[in-house]
Amino acid sequence: MKTIIIFVPDIPVLMLLILFGICNKLQLIFCFPAQCLALSKKISPIKGIEARKASWEVLQAVGGGAFADVALERTFNLYSFTSMDKALITELSYGAIRQRYFLDCWIDSLGKVSAKKQPPLLRWLLHLGLYQILKMERIPPSAAINTTVELAKTHRLKKLAPVVNGILRTALRSKEKGLLLPKSNNPSLELAKNESLPLWLADELIAWKGVEAANRIAQAFNSISPIDIRVNKLRANLKEVKEIFDSSGIQNQVIPNCPYGLEVRAGVGEPRKWPGYEEGLWSVQDRSSQLIAPSLGPLPGEKILDACAAPGGKSTHIAELINNEGKVWSVDRSSRRSKKILANSERLGTKCLQILVADSNELLLKNPDWKGYFDRILIDAPCSGLGTLARHPDARWRMNEDNIHELVTVQSHLLNSLAPLLKSGGTLVYSTCTIYPEENFNQIKNFLQLNSDFLLEHEKQIWPGEEDNGDGFYVAVLNKLEN
Repeated sequence: MKTIIIFVPDIPVLMLLILFGICNKLQLIFCFPAQCLALSKKISPIKGIEARKASWEVLQAVGGGAFADVALERTFNLYSFTSMDKALITELSYGAIRQRYFLDCWIDSLGKVSAKKQPPLLRWLLHLGLYQILKMERIPPSAAINTTVELAKTHRLKKLAPVVNGILRTALRSKEKGLLLPKSNNPSLELAKNESLPLWLADELIAWKGVEAANRIAQAFNSISPIDIRVNKLRANLKEVKEIFDSSGIQNQVIPNCPYGLEVRAGVGEPRKWPGYEEGLWSVQDRSSQLIAPSLGPLPGEKILDACAAPGGKSTHIAELINNEGKVWSVDRSSRRSKKILANSERLGTKCLQILVADSNELLLKNPDWKGYFDRILIDAPCSGLGTLARHPDARWRMNEDNIHELVTVQSHLLNSLAPLLKSGGTLVYSTCTIYPEENFNQIKNFLQLNSDFLLEHEKQIWPGEEDNGDGFYVAVLNKLEN
């Protein structure tokens, strides 16, 4: 009998080769790639279970402290999935992470053991199943229950599979009967539970905006954001890019009040594979964020500082607005993140960027000749990111009021360290992607009290769900008085 060694890329190919060997009386020795072995050990033939297992792994990783986008990308790199599978995995992962508190409340209501006392492996698996039953209309309940129970049976939860089955079927019966979670007389608790928010954030939203508006904002946090792009005016115009997308079957529409913006609905595919990306015709940037660079009022020939620049969206936008005529210093303290500025700049052709790895608080100390040097300064400050919870599903569970107070100190230090670098008559723009007043209105109010040579031209808070569904952003435009 003849022996042949064969490298096997995946399980279906293995099945065909086994049949071929039997039919031809060959002795076949199979070699598997490591990730094929990892995937094949525990995967059941039930349809769709691979995608759900991958989503469960993302939930476990995020529960252990990983960032959601990093965990998702790692999973996509580890396994080979179709575009349709990737879309399902993203929806299951991000959706269950967003709805963590809501799903915990259901576990508390249906189970004998509270959600936080469940073994993490079981808690995240129940989240996966409950999210499909309670929040996804397009997935048949039987598929949600069967795949979740099968994962329990084949992945270290075999003894608890009946528990999983029981909780999911009880949840389904409750949904079919129109039964809801027990109600509370506390508006903050109701908002936190129904819209899956930390209780402290629900308290604050109601205090800032009232119950009705707080509910609208919370619902915006849980919406699936479209993908906004900014056309690179150095290489194309809005009409040209729209026609390219239209001819490629990518559904899009012009964003109102956003001169270079197009909206593409989520789930169309990976933006880096869309036409025009590699050629630098456009970049991904939320519509609210696209308002920041124009607020600076940059002009050709000016010296402009972007003090917290990575990954480079606003620096490159400034360069586009001044037609590459002038100098834009893009500063970030992280060398790794600064590489992203460089990559984006090279792709977009923004040649006027000067990339500097440095702590912006120390710029004047290390460059004394920069005192009064810049025509315009942008401080897109590190912040709590509470305006972008729709795009970052895990952010609501990472942030707390103690973290925010620390950030307020960081922001204040940046403002006061960078103010001397602005020339008399120059413009400073302070922006954040948060809605927390201490980081925004109150931060600027305190700065102006300490710096009488600055005047506030205008400030604006964009709330999630407003401005045609953009992220929550704040921008303040300050002018430095002439000597």
